[in-house]
Amino acid sequence: MTGKDVPKLEGARDSIPQGTRINVTFLGNEDLRMRLDAARNVKRLGFVPVPHISARRLGSRADFEQFLAGLQADGTSDNVFLVGGDPAHPEGPYADSLSLIDTGLLQEYGVRHVGIAGYPEGHPAIDGPTLWSALDSKHTALAAQPLVGSVITQFGFDVAAVLAWVEEVRRRGIALPIRIGVPGPAGVRRLMSYAARFGVGTSASVVKKYGFSLTNLMGTAGPDRFLRDLAVAYDPARHGDLKIHFYTFGGLKATSEWAARFRKESLA
Repeated sequence: MTGKDVPKLEGARDSIPQGTRINVTFLGNEDLRMRLDAARNVKRLGFVPVPHISARRLGSRADFEQFLAGLQADGTSDNVFLVGGDPAHPEGPYADSLSLIDTGLLQEYGVRHVGIAGYPEGHPAIDGPTLWSALDSKHTALAAQPLVGSVITQFGFDVAAVLAWVEEVRRRGIALPIRIGVPGPAGVRRLMSYAARFGVGTSASVVKKYGFSLTNLMGTAGPDRFLRDLAVAYDPARHGDLKIHFYTFGGLKATSEWAARFRKESLA
């Protein structure tokens, strides 16, 4: 959710299980008050807030500490998700999420669990070797603090690509839990727009397996096939601890209601 989405979370609360982790984005057009207020409301409604911290959007060390201090005062600092962020150039002293970990400030302000990003299909602005080096370095830095870590991946449509990436993560000795990014049900045009923005593969064969066609962009697509294929291919011995992280491109309520239906149908 974004800082503006508190009313939407209120509307979706009955279809989201209590205790669900809900990430709160760190957008450039939102301010400290909005971010803190959103995290407070996630907690008030019975969920676990996971505030994002965008390294390149922080103008100074003081800005970083002010945000952490606000979270700590509200009792919402246990879990955070660190990301480099969209700006091409840092607005302050932090170029990437590793630099935030290395400050030592996270533990000082009560952070216990840190989420970091994973990119099964790469990143449009960062080459593969750099991504792997960054993941290795963040894993090492979290262990040295020590802080509990996990990985949330960028969304994708190709189960084979995702699991191949997971196997490489495990081969590198990174045993952190991984939350596989999955887009909630959304319009196909919107999914294609996000995919283009984030460098996600959308070949005709891949999206057909996912459940839609590149020649018909008018409908809505959900991750039903993706999750079923993932469940079939999942091997705990090779892939370790995997969970799901929903990107709510189609809205909080639509995603949460879809997830509740899918779970009920799967259990049946």
